[in-house]
Amino acid sequence: MDHSTAAAEFIADRDRVRWHDAAVWSARSRRDRASHSLAEWETLRDIASRIKLHTMSRLDEYLEAFEANALRLGAQVHWARDAAQHNAIVTDILRRHGATRVVKSKSMLTEECGLNPHLEQLGIEVIDTDLGERIVQLLGQHPSHIVTPAIHIKKEEIGALFHEQLGTAAGATDPKYLAEAARQHLREKFLAAEVGITGVNFAIAETGGFVVCTNEGNADLGVSLPKVHIACMGIEKLIPRAADLGVFLRLLARSATGQPITTYSSHFHGPMPGGELHIVLVDNGRSNLLGSDDFRRSLHCIRCGACFNTCPVYRRSGGHSYGVTVGGPIGSITSAARDPKAHKSLPFASSLCGSCSDVCPVKINLHEQLFISRQRLAKLGLVPTTKRLSLKLAAAVLSRPWLYRLAGRIARAALRVLPRSLVYSRLNVWGRQRELPQVPPASFRELNRKRRKERQQR
Repeated sequence: MDHSTAAAEFIADRDRVRWHDAAVWSARSRRDRASHSLAEWETLRDIASRIKLHTMSRLDEYLEAFEANALRLGAQVHWARDAAQHNAIVTDILRRHGATRVVKSKSMLTEECGLNPHLEQLGIEVIDTDLGERIVQLLGQHPSHIVTPAIHIKKEEIGALFHEQLGTAAGATDPKYLAEAARQHLREKFLAAEVGITGVNFAIAETGGFVVCTNEGNADLGVSLPKVHIACMGIEKLIPRAADLGVFLRLLARSATGQPITTYSSHFHGPMPGGELHIVLVDNGRSNLLGSDDFRRSLHCIRCGACFNTCPVYRRSGGHSYGVTVGGPIGSITSAARDPKAHKSLPFASSLCGSCSDVCPVKINLHEQLFISRQRLAKLGLVPTTKRLSLKLAAAVLSRPWLYRLAGRIARAALRVLPRSLVYSRLNVWGRQRELPQVPPASFRELNRKRRKERQQR
């Protein structure tokens, strides 16, 4: 299913679209205020971009260094070529410990690999402990945003869900009351868990340690009570030195939620006494991106979600319309690069306004990569015939000034006389979500000529 078709259901609820747009844009506004509060913001972005460029140019060396240092600290390191191998490794660890109850903090990598349904099919209970993740898990949904996974759900819907699933009072919508109910529910799961699973925000080659960032402390609790900690990490999450970490921590939270830093930035260096730490390093198509001159920089992403929050398409179509784990501008690039045929519509789910590139904390050229992705899809013959024909028609008009002027005159005249019901008919798909500006009495060229004559006559 293409993006526009999948977005139709979300778009049909106009109130939800307006509410979602405002909620997501508020995160973008907080990001702006936080970034403007730092005089060195652009310097930090430059440094972070250079660190990522350097790391990706020597990723093999840094991965080997990270493995050696992690082993020295007592961790066990596993390598997964793809999602299936990742899930098999995690399953093997759980089986060796006879574990049937797992708590997991937010991890987009495990979502990408489909770990939850894989383990559930084996009879293993997996509880997402991030509040937003737990909400969408109870709903049987996937996260719609990589930072705020339940941003598409209203508090009234959460109240109804918690009444049904957790036994809260009917009609309750107070956020504090609902959060406390979730806290008590999750505490039972934490105490019963036999294994804790986390993602990894940053791994440090120099030390063999890694950092997990949360605002709820659920990752800390989830791996402090069980004796076994499994950390699942995409190979691009590496940075060279401990000294580099401060740059990214200052950028991450400000870009994601407008905070100076995440409430918990937890550092892990080896297993707890008497416990085990397993680090699963996952490729799953990342090496192919690394080998691409066009899309290599997409691996710089630190998963802050800033490009989601600013994107006019994401804000109005919702995260589920992308049909992938990571949506928005960055997900449109990586998904189409990995499987062009399956995700051929995603690079077109963009206005190419460049706002995503402007807000990216590591200066990924997102809008340029989206444009390149469109060109690649065209070369592969994956652009729909209707789109190809419409673009050819537009090119013919725009490349001939006389035809452009004529088309403008015809369009202005038609829009003045045609009834609205005809202009915004079912045939005009574009007009379902957009209003044309009021037709001007004259074109810019006509106005310009008139003003020139008036100046000459003075």
